[in-house]
Amino acid sequence: MLYAIISDLHSNLEALTAVLEDIESQKPDRIVCLGDIVGYGANPIECMKIIREREILTIAGNHDFAVVGKTNINYFNAYAKEATLWTRKVLPESDKEFLRDLPLVEYIDNFTMVHGTLYSPELFDYIQTTYDAFLSLQLLEGQVCFLGHSHVPITFFQGEVISYCQKPEVQLEKGVKALVNVGSVGQPRDENPKASYALYDSEKLKVWIRRIPYDIETAAKKILDANLPKPLAERLHLGR
Repeated sequence: MLYAIISDLHSNLEALTAVLEDIESQKPDRIVCLGDIVGYGANPIECMKIIREREILTIAGNHDFAVVGKTNINYFNAYAKEATLWTRKVLPESDKEFLRDLPLVEYIDNFTMVHGTLYSPELFDYIQTTYDAFLSLQLLEGQVCFLGHSHVPITFFQGEVISYCQKPEVQLEKGVKALVNVGSVGQPRDENPKASYALYDSEKLKVWIRRIPYDIETAAKKILDANLPKPLAERLHLGR
């Protein structure tokens, strides 16, 4: 089967719309989401509507849980905290109930979905080093785990030592476990402002990271018009 795997939408309707248009052109069998539908951006209601109406299988991200009080926002930076408080005010209760009920981990077609790490998914730690990757790879059942959270697409492999690559096409080897970060739809942080998502062919064991241009000007203006912190708009242009 061919899967489209999205993550970290962060209320960026322009990015999500552009990504979904590209996904439709690729004709995947299914779309799944690794969390953080909301946070940072100015269109949480619209992004929630798309995810819910399309019945996209979704797991919880830290911003999703923060909006409903299941994550302590005292650990957020000032911009993230302000965006969370704003989102709490505008999001309908039905959407909050949806976020509240999201699972932390899902298993499908011999791959695992998690937002942060497998060793403590409820803490939403980052996998940014080979040691971070090692801790989750030890707990991985099946061959591959897809994750988000850092907003940087990267793949870690388990061998005699943990290795990694940031190639846009990755051929997974049978018997070699891997962690694949699909990057962020709504707020990339690898100095490439294009939206990021992954395609995964579960039969060929192949992953493609796709980068999609979108209307950054409009997304950034909406953030400013909502009186959200200016840096949240500026960083979209920079991809970091």
